[in-house]
Amino acid sequence: MKRLPVLIGALIVAVVAVGGFALGVVVANDDDDRRGPMGLGMMGAGSNSTPRWWDDSWDSMMGPMSMTAAASEPDYLVEMIAHHQEAVEAAGELARSDRPEMRELGEAIVESQTDQIEQMQSWLADWYPDVSTDAQYRPMMRDLAGLSGDRLDLVFLQDMIGHHMVAVMMSQHLLWQGTDHEEVTDLARSIRDDQHAEIIQMQGWLSDWFDVDWGPGMGMGMGMGMGMGHGYMGRY
Repeated sequence: MKRLPVLIGALIVAVVAVGGFALGVVVANDDDDRRGPMGLGMMGAGSNSTPRWWDDSWDSMMGPMSMTAAASEPDYLVEMIAHHQEAVEAAGELARSDRPEMRELGEAIVESQTDQIEQMQSWLADWYPDVSTDAQYRPMMRDLAGLSGDRLDLVFLQDMIGHHMVAVMMSQHLLWQGTDHEEVTDLARSIRDDQHAEIIQMQGWLSDWFDVDWGPGMGMGMGMGMGMGHGYMGRY
């Protein structure tokens, strides 16, 4: 199995299994005075600054802790298709949410990621016809089918934040590694930036609606299999 240690900050949170490779997740949270929905070195809600780890030149500072055994462009496409498919299925459940904000988020995820799935499938067919598209994907999210009301929204936010974080790291890793096609570079940047923005929004809602700050070990889904709990379950 390929191992991709990622230096994002100061505290090692978990090793997350993602399909055919693993990501070492490190959370930058070394400022004890910071509060609110933070994680994965993310910006605080409302911040317009760019996290330093997005700077493609920052890998030069990582030395021996930098990523190794990088996934190739076709590997990224295959894994991201499977990753997106799970997100689309989960986001579709938000049509039952009582909150218009959640229904709107669900619609946006379904629309944008469905389009990206189709684009990635087309690229694989055109550029890598001999590459298997059968990803050995391990689900990251809990089954939302039987949930409703606050419980539906809470579980979705907990799980989708972690799900998005993995996509952000996968995309940033590919950008560090380099791509074979500029179109894939643009897609990886879009996924990284768009899902980062959604993480900030979801962290804010988790805090505002449920008085919960997303943190290590929370809502990483049933398929992670790394001994990580679902964090706060609350009364919902």
